[in-house]
Amino acid sequence: MSLRVCIVGASGKLGRYMVRHALERGYQVVAVCREQSVGKLDEFAGRITVIPGATDDREVIRRAVAGCDGVLTVLVPWGVNGYSTGTAQAVIDHAPAHARRVFSCGWHITRDGKDVYSLRLRAFVATFRPLARLLRVADLRDQVEACRRVFASDTPWTVVRGSDLEEGESEGLPMWSRHVGDPILRSNRTRRIDFALFMVAALTDDELIREAPAIVGCRTPSALAASRT
Repeated sequence: MSLRVCIVGASGKLGRYMVRHALERGYQVVAVCREQSVGKLDEFAGRITVIPGATDDREVIRRAVAGCDGVLTVLVPWGVNGYSTGTAQAVIDHAPAHARRVFSCGWHITRDGKDVYSLRLRAFVATFRPLARLLRVADLRDQVEACRRVFASDTPWTVVRGSDLEEGESEGLPMWSRHVGDPILRSNRTRRIDFALFMVAALTDDELIREAPAIVGCRTPSALAASRT
């Protein structure tokens, strides 16, 4: 099946992996990234359409998602001006009604308040959130608001919540759970290339419509232990 897919935030590490996975599936790819980052996509020259611009620019997103069957969006809470929220809202509003909308974020996002977080993660969020905002480099509350809007929309969305990431060869499609705190997620590690693989696979997995899967690498100890039970 040949899909037309828009990748918002395509120039970053996760975005470039998603471009590769999408092309391997024979998908048509439209990539959105900041104008100063277009060069990072040179390896895909001639195989994708690049639309430069800020990902929270509604006109940029409107042009990029036109005619697409799916939109993969990297929600990055850079700055303190609602960048993630603006990006998410533009995708929600402008993607075609049938288009799958798949967003990336971290485990700290919760959909229903039933996630159980480790002391380490809670300490990191408590420390990073005010420091990043003070330095005006990032605002985790922006990503929280972006996801709140996604959860409240009546579109076919999926929010993929990633564990700690590492580089390396693909281990395969990650495993997932609805809630952080599930023993299957205990290893808290996913290869970045496989996070991207899960994002692309979600485009055609109807089980993931209006779900917020928390993922973990399929070859991690906790995932392997779960598969044996």
